[in-house]
Amino acid sequence: MTSVILVSIFMTLAAAATPILLAGLGELVTEKAGVLNLGVEGMMLCGAVTGFAVAYSSGSVTLGLVAAAVAGFLAAMIFALLTLGLGSNQVATGLALTIFGIGVSSLFGAGYVGRTIQRLGPLFPADYANHPWLRLVFGHDALVYLSLLLVLAVSLFLRRTRAGLILRAVGENAESAHAIGYRVLVIRTAATGFGGALAGLGGAYFSLALTPMWADRLTAGRGWIALALVVFAAWKPGRLLLGAYLFGAVATFELQAKAAGINWVAPEVLAMTPYLATIVVLTMMSLGTRTGGRNAPACLGKPFPAP
Repeated sequence: MTSVILVSIFMTLAAAATPILLAGLGELVTEKAGVLNLGVEGMMLCGAVTGFAVAYSSGSVTLGLVAAAVAGFLAAMIFALLTLGLGSNQVATGLALTIFGIGVSSLFGAGYVGRTIQRLGPLFPADYANHPWLRLVFGHDALVYLSLLLVLAVSLFLRRTRAGLILRAVGENAESAHAIGYRVLVIRTAATGFGGALAGLGGAYFSLALTPMWADRLTAGRGWIALALVVFAAWKPGRLLLGAYLFGAVATFELQAKAAGINWVAPEVLAMTPYLATIVVLTMMSLGTRTGGRNAPACLGKPFPAP
């Protein structure tokens, strides 16, 4: 296997992992604050359709990315209003948000089906990537680098800053945090909004970078994989990075199998391998002696103030 093929595989892997990593990282921060938002898929679809519509209309992919983050943030604020403001059930509201995102993306994306835009290109000039191995370093688009920087930033924020400590305290014991003067609902709302913005960016990566065109339900359930990865990573950003790239490799297996001429496996089986891998990993974790659930924030999914 030549270096060109190896680099091409790694480039494809990074592109497949980036939207899952962005959405998962946002959900990790949200859950660290004690909020369980199952609407990641819906927020990704809101970001995907909004980003594509704005990029198509304005001709600017950058504006599309900003609009996608705003759309994801606003969708998360709907969730925050219902759960944190009005006290609705977080699980049911998150599922409703996913259904809402599917419907909204289908409605507003109907006029853009089949239309294409200029793909989000590499961040660095082509001269930086004139060698295959240099392409592996300098040949990615801005969101790939942003996702890696955000893993480092979130890890440092949660472990080394006072604000990160406060956010973790809210997720572990909201009543105690409130008793010493921290505004629990404000902190949880901010964490939820951050998660929504990253989910919107993750969704926009599908419509602006991976497949620069619009198709209904473009994210294909990747939001659920992002949710599972948070558990797989035991709410740790570094492990989330590893998990996202692991599942990115599984997601690209279909393409690599076709390129290698493997035709004895049905395409439908290859397409469902990422979801099968998600089920297998979560099952293995639940049967193991050290489950990811033991590292979950103590107040995850619990309303505040408690009823």
